[in-house]
Amino acid sequence: MGSRRAPPRPAARPPVELVVIGASAGGVSALLTLLSPLPAGFRLPIVALLHLLPRRESRLCSVLSHALTLPVREPVDKETIQPGCVYVGSPDYHLLVELDRSFSYSGEPPVSFARPSIDVLMTSAADAYGPAAVGVLLTGANADGAEGMAAIRARGGITLVQDPADAEVPTMPEAAIARCRPDHILPLNDMPQMLLQLARTGGAR
Repeated sequence: MGSRRAPPRPAARPPVELVVIGASAGGVSALLTLLSPLPAGFRLPIVALLHLLPRRESRLCSVLSHALTLPVREPVDKETIQPGCVYVGSPDYHLLVELDRSFSYSGEPPVSFARPSIDVLMTSAADAYGPAAVGVLLTGANADGAEGMAAIRARGGITLVQDPADAEVPTMPEAAIARCRPDHILPLNDMPQMLLQLARTGGAR
């Protein structure tokens, strides 16, 4: 009797290297809840994008800096992404991740009625990081982010969406769930532990 071949092992997923977060209405409070528990040794870079009013100075960086253990800053054009840092986008410009894993800004027209656009950021992160990217979409009042989350998932990345029943405004999470069948739908308070797990293990679906 011939010997049986062992079934092929599933391909090991690459370690997570970037977390990209999008939010809109209710997003400041949600970001504080999500990011405040992360310790100083958290290794992953985080890029957080909120819909910001154009032609007005954003206080998001200052608000997060006072509440988080991790360093927070607005990236400059062509800045290389560094581990363990929280980056926040600037008003009235799209923020993109380039293939060399640096940042760039664009003044192209709004996408999904937004500039900065979560879709633009997440799609560029999916192109640059592929399966090493994690997309997180939180509370918000429009569908921006749904296409970006679909791009991350299509390239093998991991997608987390706030449970719409838990969101201050459920429209954005609902749109992402309808568009891309995310890997995880979680209450906001459960998301910090998920990010810690992904930083430790790389994360399986």
